[in-house]
Amino acid sequence: MRVVLSPHDLTHVQFVLLASLWWLEERGDGPPSQALLAAHAGTDEMMASQVIRKLEARELVARTRDPVDARARRLGLTPAGQALAIGALADVEAADQAYFAALGAGLRDFRRALEALQE
Repeated sequence: MRVVLSPHDLTHVQFVLLASLWWLEERGDGPPSQALLAAHAGTDEMMASQVIRKLEARELVARTRDPVDARARRLGLTPAGQALAIGALADVEAADQAYFAALGAGLRDFRRALEALQE
């Protein structure tokens, strides 16, 4: 993933947070909080906050105060952040397909085994 994300100037964690924020925004439930994004991405809230600040400094993410809870922040992708997330996601998905293509017909069984581990 490092090689795939390098042209986008993203670390894996940055990509996961951007892609997760894009997905949450696409659901249409309004701007997610930092806590919701961290939970959705499966990351530590403090670490996510630090990474989000870096993405904000690059003008990829906008943070605003939550109108209900002054301690909370709501997040949104900027147009540049959305374009980067979509482009990086396409490259990551292509890399995943190429990597797992070696499984051929066994891909379905592999997926089932991974799903069983989650249960």
